[in-house]
Amino acid sequence: MTDPSAPITIDVVSDVVCPWCFIGKRRLEKAIALAPEIPVEVRFHPYFLNPWVPRDGMSRADYLTQKFGSVERYKSIAQRVAGIAADEGLVYALDADARQPNTLDCHRLILWAADIGKAAQMKQRLMELYFSEGGDLTDPDVLVKAARDVGLDADKVRALLASDTDVARVTAAADSAKNSGIEGVPFFIVGGKYALSGAQEPAVLADVIRRVATERDNPVAAE
Repeated sequence: MTDPSAPITIDVVSDVVCPWCFIGKRRLEKAIALAPEIPVEVRFHPYFLNPWVPRDGMSRADYLTQKFGSVERYKSIAQRVAGIAADEGLVYALDADARQPNTLDCHRLILWAADIGKAAQMKQRLMELYFSEGGDLTDPDVLVKAARDVGLDADKVRALLASDTDVARVTAAADSAKNSGIEGVPFFIVGGKYALSGAQEPAVLADVIRRVATERDNPVAAE
């Protein structure tokens, strides 16, 4: 019999350099606040939005030109997204970044932060660095400081980043997401039953959370 007090799992597949993932994370937080009576467990899973970016990153201008055709075309597209981010209380500074990162090491940090229950904080900090502050996520010093800011041991993290620890694990998880058919992020799986793609509105996510809770607590009625 299912334990009604057990938290409902919300699996989030996303990348730290995806603007809609930045927005989607905030909307999920608002959704959870709309259903405070339902305990949830949010689990973050890696996704490589731009797997072709070199491990040590690349010029932001070169990246935007390759992906969007030109820096100017990117800005014309991103203005709308920046406005939506602002409506959610987030800062998406279009001119902040000088370098485009490969996010493998970012996902390793999130994995390690999960060990102390700080995955959400780690993800948020990395997103703020990238979207709002122009932080270079290819710089080990920047990553170590971000890890320290959320409570990880800086010396341990520096040593781990210099090693291949969990590289294969993160890569396999990201590949698994792609191979399962996930082509766009953020991607939410609520209670292992309902999948939603995109930065859904808080009310939509909250309704799905409530539905999962109702079906779990009343399995006969859900049939």
